[in-house]
Amino acid sequence: MVLAADPLLLGPVDLSVILIVLLKVFVAFILLMVSVMLMVWFERKLISDMQNRIGPAVAGPWGILQTLADGIKLFFKEDLVPDSADRRVFKLAPYLSIIPAFLVFAIVPVGGNFRGSDGTTTWFGYRTFVQVSDPPMGILLFLALSSIAVYGVMLAGWSSGSKYPLLGSVRASAQMISYEAALGLSIATVFLTNRTLSTHEIVSGQADWHWNVATTGVVPFLVFVVAGTAELNRPPFDLVEAEQELVGGFHTEYSSIRFALFFLAEFMNVITMSAIAVTLFLGGPDGPILLEQVSWLWPILWFLLKVGVFLFVFVWLRATLPRFRYDQLMDLGWKFLIPLSLGWFLLVAALNVGRDEGWSPVLVVLAGVVGLWIGWALLSGAIRKARNERHDQEFSEQKFSTSREGS
Repeated sequence: MVLAADPLLLGPVDLSVILIVLLKVFVAFILLMVSVMLMVWFERKLISDMQNRIGPAVAGPWGILQTLADGIKLFFKEDLVPDSADRRVFKLAPYLSIIPAFLVFAIVPVGGNFRGSDGTTTWFGYRTFVQVSDPPMGILLFLALSSIAVYGVMLAGWSSGSKYPLLGSVRASAQMISYEAALGLSIATVFLTNRTLSTHEIVSGQADWHWNVATTGVVPFLVFVVAGTAELNRPPFDLVEAEQELVGGFHTEYSSIRFALFFLAEFMNVITMSAIAVTLFLGGPDGPILLEQVSWLWPILWFLLKVGVFLFVFVWLRATLPRFRYDQLMDLGWKFLIPLSLGWFLLVAALNVGRDEGWSPVLVVLAGVVGLWIGWALLSGAIRKARNERHDQEFSEQKFSTSREGS
């Protein structure tokens, strides 16, 4: 059974190979931790600029050490556990949120020349990928780990022994589960196009500007961005807390380092989701090699630049858009994104079958568009009928209640 396609692990595994793997894990861990620290500073600074404020400006140059100062402060605060909490689950929940974020980053290719090469580099005489691991079911691992993160949110609210964290965790977990369907369908279109689950192979198939954002028709990319934003509980989909409750959501009862772990997991998930989006749709580290003398460096720079653009968009959305109502959030996921991503998946599948069978692509597209329009019309009609029936029922109940009060 092949556990990883990395050429480093295809030969005999000796002490040198183990040390190289440990080095890659260590470098990925440090890179992710430093990226989280910079991301928190970047978000605070960018939002303050958009709102004509100063933002972090005291700790370090331009306030860049403010995140480190906040982490040290939280580490030395008192760790409180409510009397009514389930102590074991209460302490376990933060790790169920942060560990999946670390593991997802392990399957992301952050470098390697994919133009005229197979994306491998040489470390200490061994050929290897510039990623921690490349399992053949890599993207399925991403979907599985994102599902595990839901348990951390739900168990944190349930184990606190308080109703407001429980309400926040129910909202957050329902939101994450709802948008996972649309997220999975948008990724399924990438599987269908590249015919592989390996992240390295997906990036390799996008070399020389054959990026999936274009080959899949843009729609899966847009669905992935919107569903990913909701999956992360980021604004305008941050429904873990509500204005009328005046609490922080599922982590209200947490303090000290356990609260810091939730905070760390939130920003780490933003980075890993951006990295996955770049890997699936924007070619990963693929880009032109401008100087052959440092050809190994350019893919890493292109990858960081693409991820930086995504992070800017996440902060931009947070600073500009108002929060959705919860019914609007659920309507967007179940009544729009899931039908759209499913219909587009079927259209891409029809195009692939038509190409193999020699059908005219124009006729396939026309038939697919007509089918999508008919499906959308039927869905809209069903939603409209259900809304009218619910309105009539509420009106009848209100009229009956008024007549009883009058009598």
